[in-house]
Amino acid sequence: MSENTNTTKRRSAIQIMGSLIGLVKPLLHIMLAAIILGTLGYLCAIFLTILAGQVIMHGLLTGVAGMIVPVDNMWRVFTPVKTIITVMIVIAVLRGILHYVEQYCNHFIAFKLLAIIRHKVFAALRKLCPAKLEGRDKGNLISIITTDIELLEVFYAHTISPIAIATLTSIIMVIFIGRYHWLAGVIALVAYLIVGVVIPMWNGKRGSQKGMEFRTNFGELNSFVLDSLRGLDETIQYGQGEKRKEQMSEHSKNLAGMQESLSKMEGSQRSFTNMVILLASFGMLALTIWLYDKGAMGFEGILTCTIAMMGSFGPVVALSSLSNNLNQTLASGERVLSLLEETPLVEEIPGDVETSGAESMEHEFTGAEAEHVTFAYDNEVILDNYSLKLQPGKITGIHGASGSGKSTLLKLLMRFWDVQDGSVSVDGTDVRKIPTKHLRDMESYVTQETHLFHDSIANNIAIAKPGASREEIMEAAKKASIHDFIMTLPKGYDTEVGELGDTLSGGEKQRIGIARAFLHECPLILLDEPTSNLDSLNEGIILKSLKESAKKKTVVLVSHRVSTMNVADVVYEMENGRIS
Repeated sequence: MSENTNTTKRRSAIQIMGSLIGLVKPLLHIMLAAIILGTLGYLCAIFLTILAGQVIMHGLLTGVAGMIVPVDNMWRVFTPVKTIITVMIVIAVLRGILHYVEQYCNHFIAFKLLAIIRHKVFAALRKLCPAKLEGRDKGNLISIITTDIELLEVFYAHTISPIAIATLTSIIMVIFIGRYHWLAGVIALVAYLIVGVVIPMWNGKRGSQKGMEFRTNFGELNSFVLDSLRGLDETIQYGQGEKRKEQMSEHSKNLAGMQESLSKMEGSQRSFTNMVILLASFGMLALTIWLYDKGAMGFEGILTCTIAMMGSFGPVVALSSLSNNLNQTLASGERVLSLLEETPLVEEIPGDVETSGAESMEHEFTGAEAEHVTFAYDNEVILDNYSLKLQPGKITGIHGASGSGKSTLLKLLMRFWDVQDGSVSVDGTDVRKIPTKHLRDMESYVTQETHLFHDSIANNIAIAKPGASREEIMEAAKKASIHDFIMTLPKGYDTEVGELGDTLSGGEKQRIGIARAFLHECPLILLDEPTSNLDSLNEGIILKSLKESAKKKTVVLVSHRVSTMNVADVVYEMENGRIS
C-alpha cells in the first residue's frame, strides 16, 4: 500500500493554509473578535511609546517655556502632560485586557478545531479501513493523529489572527506616519513588507522541504520505537538489543541533525529581521531629520515618526517568527490533509436495509456466493475466475495451504475489498449494493489474530452485541470453551486483559474472538483459522459447539488443519486461488 506521508509536498504553503483556514468557518465570529481585539491591543502598545515621546517633547518645551513664562502660568503648560499620562495609564491597562481576551479567543478556536480535526481524522480512518490501511505504517499514523494534529494548534492560535492583525496594524501605522510626510509612510510600508512578508516567505521556502522531512522522520522514529516495544521478547531472546539500540540512536541522530539545521535557519532569520528593523529605524530618523532641514516636517514629526517606527514592528515580527515553526506546522497540516483526502478503496454504502430494497433480516437466509471472481493485490493475482456457493444452514469448510487465497475470500464476503471481476453476493444481493451497516449485521468474522482492547473480558466479548446482558456474554463464552477459564480469574468477567491482551495466551484470545462470533446474532459466520492456537481438546469442544449452534446458520470454516474440517458438511480444497 502506498503511503501519503512522503517527503514531497503535494501543495504549496498557501494551499495548505487555505485548506486549514477553511475549517475555521464554524468559529469565524470568534476569529473576527480575536483579530479586532488583537489589533486594538497592538495599537495600544504602539501608542504607549508614542505618547511617552510626546511627554518627553512637552518636557523639552517646558524647559524652554520655564525661562519665559511667568510662574503663575506654569500649570497651563503642564496640563497636556497630565492628560497624556492619564491616557497612557488607561491604554496600558487596556493593552493587558485586550491581549488576554485575544489570546483566549485564539486558543479557544485552536483547541475546538483540534477536536473537530481529530473527529474528521478518525472518521477518515474508519472509511479507509481495512483495505487502505492494511500494511500501513502504524507509527506514522500515530504520529499524524497525535503530534501532527497537536502542531496545528500553532497555526490556529498563533498564525491566522496574527497575519490579519499585522496587516491591519501595519496599514493603520503607515497612514499615521504618512500623515507627517508621504516619504515616511513609504519607508514604514517597505519595512513592514520586508519583515512581515519577504523574510517569512524566504525562510518558509528554504525550510519547507526540511520541515516535511523532519515530520516524516519523526513519524518513522515513532514506528521504530513502537515496533521495538512490540518485539521486546524477541529482541532479548536473540540478543539483538545492542543492534536495536544502535538503530534507534541512528534515527535519533538523523532527527537531531534535521532539528539543528532548522534551528540554524531560525537563527539566520532572526538576524535578518533584527537588521532590517535597525536599518528601518535609523533610516526613518535620517529621513525625518532631512525633511526637517528642508522645512517639510516639524520637530514633532521627527520624534513621533521615529518612535512610531521603532515601536510598531511587534505585529510583523510575530509574522517573521512564525516562519520558524510554520515549516513544521505546514508539513503536519499537509500530512493531516492528505489523510483526510485519501480515497477509500471500498466506498461504504450509507443507509440500512429499509432504504436498500433488500429484504428484512427476518426472512430465511439464502446463503452466499462468489461468481467468477478475480481479485489481485496490486499485480499479484490471488483469486482467478473463482466460483463458490455457500449453502444456507451448512458448514462449508475451505482447506488449503497458507497463501492460497482462503482468507481473501472471507474479506471479499465482508467487503473489505471489492473484486476486480465477477461478483460476491450475500443473501442473494451483490455486496456492493448492500448498505454497509446491514452487511456487517448479517456477518460475523473471526480473524486469525484476535485483537483485544485494554478493557475487561466481558466488555471485549460484548463489542459483538452492544447492550448484551451478562447472561448472554457468559453463554457465548461457554460455547467458545472459555467460560471455565474466565471463572478461575480473580475478577472473573471483569478482569482486565491488558494492552493488546498480553495477559492472555494466543488460544485464550482466540476463544474470546470465537465467543464474540457466537454472541453476534447473524446468519453468516466466517471463521478464519479459528482453532490454530488451540489444543485438540479445546478444538473438539469448540467444533462441537459450532456444530450445535450452526443448525440455523451458514458457516464458512477456513483452516489448514485437516482435523478442523471434520465438522464441515462440505469441504473444498483451495490451491492458488482455485477450488476443487
